[in-house]
Amino acid sequence: MPDRVLPGPVRDRDCIKEAVCIHTRKIFDSCKDKDCIEDLRFYPSAESQRYIEGAISVRAKSAELLYVTTDVEEITFNRGFYTVDLRYYYKIRGEAFALINKSSPITGLAVFDKRVILFGSEGNAKIFTSDTVVGGLDEQCLAKTNLPTAVVEAVDPIILGMKVVDVCDHRCDCEITEIPRCIRDAFGCELMMGGDSRRVYVTLGQFSIVRLERDSQLLMPAYDYCLPEKECIGTGEEDPCSLFSKISFPVDEFFPPDTIESSDNYREAKATLYR
Repeated sequence: MPDRVLPGPVRDRDCIKEAVCIHTRKIFDSCKDKDCIEDLRFYPSAESQRYIEGAISVRAKSAELLYVTTDVEEITFNRGFYTVDLRYYYKIRGEAFALINKSSPITGLAVFDKRVILFGSEGNAKIFTSDTVVGGLDEQCLAKTNLPTAVVEAVDPIILGMKVVDVCDHRCDCEITEIPRCIRDAFGCELMMGGDSRRVYVTLGQFSIVRLERDSQLLMPAYDYCLPEKECIGTGEEDPCSLFSKISFPVDEFFPPDTIESSDNYREAKATLYR
């Protein structure tokens, strides 16, 4: 059985200088999702709603992921596992087309809820730190519970479809009762949450990674201190022509390709849909 490695200098090991004990977040479980979210309700601004009321069709322009809220709850019947409730907030831009007028821009909010179950282990210790609380009375940050931390990584979604329907022709929607102030501020105006006769629905493609992490002390090999090798370069010290000379000639811009191949690349697919 090999000897246990302890913090301190490491001998007889190539390149490794010492073993160091670090405090970091350890990932206990994670998952990736490729969600096709159909018929998300579009909550427009008051001006956009006027265009929607007289529109015969709508077209999507772009979708931006503003924020994702997370809520972690322990599963009582399955030790070490937790539910992670996620709410995605999107800023959707599109165009509304009427019979007599030209297209009009529309902007609004879409919200997507989902739940995942992940393993986050157990921990009963209360955590105290000496971090300064702005505006506090020398209070320490107290973690009342030792739940794992949920982390969500996501890219802006791809709009797969957008449609306008009469309210009576569509299913009854559950109204959103509360929208965070920071989300409302991202639109700069009030959003229409009800009282409309026509509504817009969007279909989105969302890629995301969800994981559960816990603060842990890990023993890691250290090779040396990390000293930057690159020297700082001032922005106004070099001649503009010298900077230009370092840029490669854009051959692809002058000579179109002989063939156009389909791509599964996220960026290329998104750019194609928004043309």
